Amino acid sequence: MEGHLALHYSPAGAFSPDSSTLAVVSEEKIVLLGVNDGNIRKVLKIRVPSLAELNIQSANFLATNQLFLLFTGIVSIKGKGAGGSTPLLGLEWDTIEDRSASTMESIGRGGGFGPILYFPHLENLVLYKAGTFEFWGPRTHRGGRLTIPDLTQTPNVYAFSPDVHWVLLAQIAMSTTPDPAVVETKERRFVDSLRGHDGTVLSIAFSRDGTKVVTACEDGKVRIFSVPAWTLLRTLTGHNGPVHWAEFSPDGKWVASVGEDKTARVWSVEDGKLQQTLQEGRDPLLTVSFAPDSAAFAASSEKAVWLWRRQ
Repeated sequence: MEGHLALHYSPAGAFSPDSSTLAVVSEEKIVLLGVNDGNIRKVLKIRVPSLAELNIQSANFLATNQLFLLFTGIVSIKGKGAGGSTPLLGLEWDTIEDRSASTMESIGRGGGFGPILYFPHLENLVLYKAGTFEFWGPRTHRGGRLTIPDLTQTPNVYAFSPDVHWVLLAQIAMSTTPDPAVVETKERRFVDSLRGHDGTVLSIAFSRDGTKVVTACEDGKVRIFSVPAWTLLRTLTGHNGPVHWAEFSPDGKWVASVGEDKTARVWSVEDGKLQQTLQEGRDPLLTVSFAPDSAAFAASSEKAVWLWRRQ
């Protein structure tokens, strides 16, 4: 399918909660793809009053018939043509009525924010700026803050555990090590690191039960660590080139990884063995996401999405 899965944000909510539908961003539209048959169920035509040239960056399911969209656009002034570009905007969208289901929100007022990620298991958007993580709930329109005093540089990659007890930080500016740092959120302090990486860590993900972490690395390896001992359990080798993203299946049995070599690979968490190499990709694959029932997953390049279902 032409389009992408939230290339600059987490794609984890691209599947509907019942695992029946995949939301694919395609220019100013959202394509709803049936997971069982691969057929297009509906094409949502996103229209926002007074905005033109929408650049939809992310579409995540909040409920079976409700999406949370992140996008920018060009302000259209009646009688005067195009104005300036907008900041990042958030909006809920009803997939049945194909219309907005909330007021539009400006994300990151004031600017200067680093990575912005959506965590479906937390039901929160998270923004980073100057040592502080800001949380905002698309449903509640409320949030909170977590300040880490010793974090003085921007982490370009981060992940929160399901219970928000831990946050892992990677690609910290000015850092001399590629190993992700471990922060205990209650104490708001650095407590450990995930050792053993020979290149830049490109993605981090916790398992749904919070007992393991998987990292994807520029050195071509996928690594699984234990929580909270932070010991290396397995190193998964096979990719030819950088691994851009790795994710646990919701049932915790599998890891899917994608990389520069245009392949998606499925690994057994129990013994670390490679189960299957999927080579349909025509370009480097950048993100991967499992369906909630663990029976399917999707991977995305910059311009296309592939969907696989376990038989």
